[in-house]
Amino acid sequence: MPLALSLLDLAPVRRGRSVRESFAASVELARAAERSGFRRVWYAEHHNMPTIASSATSVLIGHIADRTESIRLGAGGIMLPNHSPLVIAEQFGTLAALHPGRIDLGLGRAPGSDQNTQFALRRDPTAADTFPDDVLELQGYLTGKSRVPGVQAVPRADEVVPLYILGSSLFGARLAAQLGLPYAFASHFAPDALHQAVALYRDTFKPSEQLAEPYVMAGVNVFAAADRDVAAEQMKVAYRARTRAFISRGGVGRNFTDAEIDEFLASPNGAQLASMTRYSVAGTPQEVRDYLTSFAAGVHADEVITTHQALETEDRVRSVELTGAAMAAVDRV
Repeated sequence: MPLALSLLDLAPVRRGRSVRESFAASVELARAAERSGFRRVWYAEHHNMPTIASSATSVLIGHIADRTESIRLGAGGIMLPNHSPLVIAEQFGTLAALHPGRIDLGLGRAPGSDQNTQFALRRDPTAADTFPDDVLELQGYLTGKSRVPGVQAVPRADEVVPLYILGSSLFGARLAAQLGLPYAFASHFAPDALHQAVALYRDTFKPSEQLAEPYVMAGVNVFAAADRDVAAEQMKVAYRARTRAFISRGGVGRNFTDAEIDEFLASPNGAQLASMTRYSVAGTPQEVRDYLTSFAAGVHADEVITTHQALETEDRVRSVELTGAAMAAVDRV
């Protein structure tokens, strides 16, 4: 079976740019993925992060769906402990009714925010403990087999919205296997447990109505350009910006020079931050293709979900187009 290729879009907001511009860029990126043979585009729920505009995830999915034609769209993911399962079932039932055959629902249990934001979300500190039960409750609403007497999700689409479990630890792998759901590992920013989690998932998987065989997705950061040096420079600039954003959360760091950022990244603390993006590739389409196919084979992934993080929209769009064309060439061989 050919390796499936997908896209994770964080709807980044560049400094000095507007949120509206970010959403316009997300439309461009999704259209590029659609014409380049990508299977799906996912958007992640984050809160109180000025550089990420995908907090109202279901609203953004609907916006993109209205401006694309066929590509699957979904959440990668909805942080379910932040929400009532019934409300999420209603939102995604609405999306699936409006856009049949195109909607996915990936679920995570992290808050997608800091402690103060968790409080503002009215999230109970122990909410993550009920995540497995909340997934089952949500699944019941989506399938018309509610686990809550007398309560149904309205609207509910004719089709069943497929669920995916997201994670970066053994907990998510174990739960996805137990429930017979596809498993997506966040190796693009939390790589440490990747191989162990995938092995656990595959070894303990139990078939379900949704899925007969285990299905693994894994994340990779991609910077594809016609010239290797251009791609490498895009990655360097993007990861410097990422580092500035990370260390400026406490109100400092925005005026650090490139040299100071590079010095920080070479320090023990900076090296730990840099290691979070160890599964990254910057290069020509052929180099990106070789990396992605080797990565997928090494981790036994059925699908690679890529993040394209060059700062300029046109560079991200071109990276998606080049990656799609290179991977399509593999499928034709």
